[in-house]
Amino acid sequence: MKLKPLDIGRTIAVTFEHGEDFFKALRGACEEAGVRQGYIPLFLAGMSEAELAGTCQKPEDPEAPVWSAVHLTNLEAVGAGSLAWDEESQTVSPHIHLSVGARQHGALGYTSHLLAATVQFLTEMIIVEVTAPQARRVKNRALYDVPVLTFED
Repeated sequence: MKLKPLDIGRTIAVTFEHGEDFFKALRGACEEAGVRQGYIPLFLAGMSEAELAGTCQKPEDPEAPVWSAVHLTNLEAVGAGSLAWDEESQTVSPHIHLSVGARQHGALGYTSHLLAATVQFLTEMIIVEVTAPQARRVKNRALYDVPVLTFED
């Protein structure tokens, strides 16, 4: 366990438009507001389609992360996440998890890591800026190269 106090900056509300690419809109909002790192305590969204990390196949290594995508359509979602700065791409690197209900399948639920999504009707999001310490995602070789949130002084 690693503990790091956070210096909090602004709290920003943002809405995404119908038909927008979720991650493109999120990065655009962060760029426009000048947010390089922070967290998303909550967002509500409608999604015409989304890809969540998941599989129906038996994994070769049950402890390894799953990076394949489950494609879903016509969803209601609630989610949260963190934002770190990616030096290589010079953009915000979001890590988003969400729970979705498939509207046309009795609100059948799924929960996982969000890989891609298209906004349907709306996304309403709160972003809390973190001004210090610097947050980065560093691939942990001992954990299948999973990018782990780390803080620099």
